[in-house]
Amino acid sequence: MVDFTLNAKERNDLGKGASRRLRRIADLVPAIVYGGDKAPKSVSLETRELNKALENEAFYSHIIKLSIDGKKEDVLLKALQRHPSKPRVMHADFLRVVAGHEVTVLVPLHFLNQETCVGVKQGGGIISHTMTEVEVTCLPKDLPEFIEVDMAKVNVGDIIHLSDLKLPKGIKLVALAQGADHDLPVANVHAPRVVADDAGDQADAGEESAE
Repeated sequence: MVDFTLNAKERNDLGKGASRRLRRIADLVPAIVYGGDKAPKSVSLETRELNKALENEAFYSHIIKLSIDGKKEDVLLKALQRHPSKPRVMHADFLRVVAGHEVTVLVPLHFLNQETCVGVKQGGGIISHTMTEVEVTCLPKDLPEFIEVDMAKVNVGDIIHLSDLKLPKGIKLVALAQGADHDLPVANVHAPRVVADDAGDQADAGEESAE
């Protein structure tokens, strides 16, 4: 399991103007840490260090050791505000993790055995993903880096729903807790559309020859 540590400094110079100065002059990203039984705290992080961490998929659903002026807190990344046109993080939100208290996190899906999928190899089908991540609730100690979706035995026409996922111990899907109507599709194997189009072309050609 990957361990993530970020260094941060508490900041008292707040407001939009101060945030702009942080980004432009000091190359820092303004952020806030909240949750637990402590007051929210405004901090700043080095842009380079944060960008490097963001390159790792696990960072988005992993407990992070945030060292604020040398004092470490366990946090989760809850939100990122990105520049609308530039590859730049404008602001980050971190949620404090409290042992024994459940957290709600988006966890990525990893699709396995897609190359050997029955519907692809034997049926000539195509795999489509309708989800790439799911929202889960669990204790911090049970938080998975990802959830596997095994495509090996999925046939053409089959759909994998949320309720079909094999969840690690202690993990609950937020959507399913809302009722059966929220048992949404995750992935499916469908026949390639070009085959259907070819069949239509052949039918058209047959009609023309008949005329």
